[in-house]
Amino acid sequence: MLSHLFPSLVDQGKRSIMTNSQHPETLAVHGAHRKDSATNAVAVPIYQTTAYQFDGTEHAENLFALKELGNIYSRIMNPTNDVLEQRIAALEGGVAALAVASGQSASTFAILNLCRAGDNFVCSTDIYGGTWNLFANTLTDLGIECRFVDPADPENFRAATDDKTRCYYAETLPNPKLNVFPIQEVADIGIVFGVPLIMDNTAAPILCRPLDHGAAIVVYSTTKYIGGHGTSIGGMIVDGGNFDWEAGGERFPTLNQPDASYHGAVWTEAVKPLGPIAYVLRARVILLRDMGASMSPFNAFQFIQGMETLPLRMRAHCENATKVAEFLGKHRKISGVIFPGAQSGLHRERADRYMSGGYGALVGFELAGGRDAGRKFIDALEMFYHVANIGDVRSLAIHPATTTHSQLSAEDQLASGVTPGYVRLSIGIEHIEDILADLTQALDKA
Repeated sequence: MLSHLFPSLVDQGKRSIMTNSQHPETLAVHGAHRKDSATNAVAVPIYQTTAYQFDGTEHAENLFALKELGNIYSRIMNPTNDVLEQRIAALEGGVAALAVASGQSASTFAILNLCRAGDNFVCSTDIYGGTWNLFANTLTDLGIECRFVDPADPENFRAATDDKTRCYYAETLPNPKLNVFPIQEVADIGIVFGVPLIMDNTAAPILCRPLDHGAAIVVYSTTKYIGGHGTSIGGMIVDGGNFDWEAGGERFPTLNQPDASYHGAVWTEAVKPLGPIAYVLRARVILLRDMGASMSPFNAFQFIQGMETLPLRMRAHCENATKVAEFLGKHRKISGVIFPGAQSGLHRERADRYMSGGYGALVGFELAGGRDAGRKFIDALEMFYHVANIGDVRSLAIHPATTTHSQLSAEDQLASGVTPGYVRLSIGIEHIEDILADLTQALDKA
């Protein structure tokens, strides 16, 4: 019955399976769309509409009674968003996806889809400051406990797990610490307890596919590299379809117990004719329906445009970032460089294992002159933008301790990798000589 109301979710599963054998460069351009069914338009149209005309009272009644398929309201589904969802699901190797209003709403929904008051989840300390604040404060106010652990030793996740633990959460390439997360090691611990791993892959699209390494769910801030042009805010949740929620039984009451807000549906049972999409379906019909953090179709169109050049941009980002890290590592005013390709030992092994497509575009460094030198450096930049963002085609710079991580305590800042003198660069796709020239003149003035 649910397949009549949500045909796109069924299509997502079928199409992603059909196209997963294609290369990322091909999927980014062709995934989920050949032409518009109504007009034969090659580009994905922007369906900038809130609602959809019913053919008559009987048609409307049938849609709401789940007797016919069709769109009803764009808060829950939209044809433009649907193409983006299918394309990202295919790119990640998942079965279905859900577009939402921002990366923060993606992280929020990812947790709330499994956790209720009294539950807990275990999270890496190496995460974005805004996510840390969301988990440590806002979700705590809702009665959901976040247990932060150092991912340097995956066994910390095991030690923090109990019967009320609903999931693990981490970032593939943590911003700003830049120590690649041990995905498979933690996913394997989760298998023992029946706990799924949720990976934020925002900083590593194309470079890493967490689902291939045991993750169950992938989230994105599409605002960053997926879009790439700094024009639109959005988020994405990708269901890997590789986790047995039903076997989890009492650990996942949101999916295995009757849902009073949807006619008593038990999601793991209701989706069986459709495929393994219980997680993402519930996120759509409950959380997106009730909380309304929907992505605008115009933004979805912008992200589709960005995806078409994503593999090319990531290649250029990585090449430039590697050269910047090499340059900074030799500069007399730099006391330390933070970059996966510049690491050694266990951290380098993880970077090489999980970041097979490149080491990413984020580079951090410490100026020998400390906080004051960092401020002078940022103020002296001419081409780099001083903004609270990453993943832009433009090169960006920021001082996390006084901006993106300023809401954290000094102790929590250090745990997430932020020191007073730390500067983070998001390297763009400009010519490398121009990037290095701007860094050189700014360092001269620091």
